[in-house]
Amino acid sequence: MHRSGLRIVLAATAPRTPHDGAGPEIVVAGETGDGAEAVELARRLLPDVLIAEVALPRLDGVAVARAVTSTGLPVRVLILTDHDGDELVLGAIAAGAAGFLRKDAPPAEVVTAIRAVATGGAVITPAVLARILTRVAEALPAPETTTTSKLDALTDREREVLVHVARGHSNAEIAEALQVSETTIKTHVGHVLTKLRLRDRTQAVVLAYETGLVKPGA
Repeated sequence: MHRSGLRIVLAATAPRTPHDGAGPEIVVAGETGDGAEAVELARRLLPDVLIAEVALPRLDGVAVARAVTSTGLPVRVLILTDHDGDELVLGAIAAGAAGFLRKDAPPAEVVTAIRAVATGGAVITPAVLARILTRVAEALPAPETTTTSKLDALTDREREVLVHVARGHSNAEIAEALQVSETTIKTHVGHVLTKLRLRDRTQAVVLAYETGLVKPGA
C-alpha cells in the first residue's frame, strides 16, 4: 500500500503541527498527550516518526522510545524537551531515540529533523551534541588496538564516510565532499552500519569517537 509523504504521531502536552513548503508532505497520523497511548498508536499506525515530549503521563518520552525500540517496530522516535541535560540526552540515545531537540527549536529545524530521522538519520541539537561527544571521548579508554579490531571490516572509503558521519555531515554534504552521488553515500553508510552491527548513525558517531577514528575538535 503506497503512502504519500511522511506520517508522524505527536505525543505532546501542547502539540504543534510542523510544516513547510519543501520536500514530502508531513502528515499527522495521530496525536496524544499520554505516553502509554503513544506506544499503542505507534503499534497501530506505524508512522515513520513518533515525536514525543519527555514530560508525558504514565510513560515519559524516554520510556516511550525504549518501548517502541524494544518491540522492533519500524518507527523512529524524535524526543522534544524543555531541558537538554547531558544525562537526559544520553538516556534518550540509550533508549533508542534517533533524535533529540529542544521544544523551542525553530519550526524549520523541527521539520528538517523529522525528515532526517524518517530517512534513517540521527539528529541532536548541535550545542548538546558537542557537549555529549566531549564527555564520551573523555570517559573512554585510550584507543590502543580497539580501532583496528572494530574497523578492520571497513574499506578505506567506508572509513572516510564514517568520519564525515561522525562530524555531523548529511549524505548530501558527504557526496559533495567526496564528489560522488548521494545514492553512493547512502550505500556506503548502509555498509558501515551493517558491517559494524550498528542500529543507526547515532551509534556510528559514538563508535567513531570510541575507537579514536575521530577526536573532539578535530
